[in-house]
Amino acid sequence: MTKRRLIPMTALMALCIPFAAMAQKSAAPPQQGAPVALRMAPWQSGNYWVSFDQQLLVDFANLARYRAEDLKLGSEGTHRVVFIGDSITEAWKLETSFPGKPYVNRGISGQTSSQILLRFRQDAIDLHPRVVVILAGTNDIAGNTGPTTLAQTEGNLESMAQLGRANHVAVVLCSVPPSVRYWWHPELQNPAPRIAALNKWLQAYATKERIPYVNYYAAMKDAAGGFKPGLSADGVHPSPAGYAVMAPLAQAGIDEALKQAP
Repeated sequence: MTKRRLIPMTALMALCIPFAAMAQKSAAPPQQGAPVALRMAPWQSGNYWVSFDQQLLVDFANLARYRAEDLKLGSEGTHRVVFIGDSITEAWKLETSFPGKPYVNRGISGQTSSQILLRFRQDAIDLHPRVVVILAGTNDIAGNTGPTTLAQTEGNLESMAQLGRANHVAVVLCSVPPSVRYWWHPELQNPAPRIAALNKWLQAYATKERIPYVNYYAAMKDAAGGFKPGLSADGVHPSPAGYAVMAPLAQAGIDEALKQAP
């Protein structure tokens, strides 16, 4: 394996890799709390990471990912709702959870709140939605783009909320789903306390600013701070049953936000 020169490989193993692709390249879907055994895949080779480093240098936020789709979609969308976030959002089949709704998915696997903030104008504001649903932060805690403090994550989320509202877009803030282990970073300590702390701040900030808050965390966590049985296949990403729990909560948040929308 080639020597890393820019960012350690372990800090990048989940960044910008589609969740479906990660799942296909694992020996078996990792069970919550269980050791993960991965086959050597092309994205784990030195050549992949050389290319990946280059992409980070030229397009850190992966603005190219949705640029063409954004232009094709255009700015007309009276009842449009944009979901923006990381792989938890990207893997969400919105057309299944919200049939017939003009909901747009702008999730990118592995992204941290810093990256999502950088593309927030292109992938959310410029689409002129009525509502933007923001779900980010777990990859900050995982350290996908390097060590990130909770204060930095909180600042990025606050900036997204402020940008949305300043541009006459109603905002929904979502809690980070539970987890006790990031399987692509098994060396990290149990992230549950940091997830709980971030969610506590999110709820308090949303209450203070009168922003709808969607509490996936409370509905999905077990006593240890991980997912309840059956709601996740890998302890990080929701299963179809997990998304089934999330959908009505998200819709309730959107309905509340629409009452505030200009």
